Amino acid sequence: MRIKYIILFLFMVSFSAATIAQQNDEEKLYNPDADASEVLKQKLKIAQKTNKHVLMQIGGNWCPWCTRLHNFFRNNEDVDSVLRADYIFMPVNYSKENKNKDILKKYGYPHRFGFPVLVVLDEKGTRLHTQNTVLLEAGKGYNKKKVMEFLEGWTPEALNKNNYSF
Repeated sequence: MRIKYIILFLFMVSFSAATIAQQNDEEKLYNPDADASEVLKQKLKIAQKTNKHVLMQIGGNWCPWCTRLHNFFRNNEDVDSVLRADYIFMPVNYSKENKNKDILKKYGYPHRFGFPVLVVLDEKGTRLHTQNTVLLEAGKGYNKKKVMEFLEGWTPEALNKNNYSF
């Protein structure tokens, strides 16, 4: 009987440790040690091979709205589906440890809108759009309809000139 309690206790401890580790990983969306310029080179190679755009989410682990937006992306099936189909996601750190000033300068100082801020790049790294995420908020979260309109409006297919005639 005692062995059952020990096994149950060990199971609960290992489950708790796994849950805490997962929470810590989720909280660390942004890597202060990453050089965003170097990461972008790799993301653009993938975007070129897959005919996708790069979606940069600029913010920091210190930013609760940055975490909320990322969790919103992952926890909404429709949003996640569009992201996976049409974008290469790239978190860009902004913190006292690393502000990634080169990327911010290159893409027109998007942090002027606050954090998080989204920047859509084509497969060559040309900035297509900077999105102030305050416009996507609803209460203490994000409005699914607005987020979907934003994402669908900047996909490679949406910008394909062959889809439009005058």
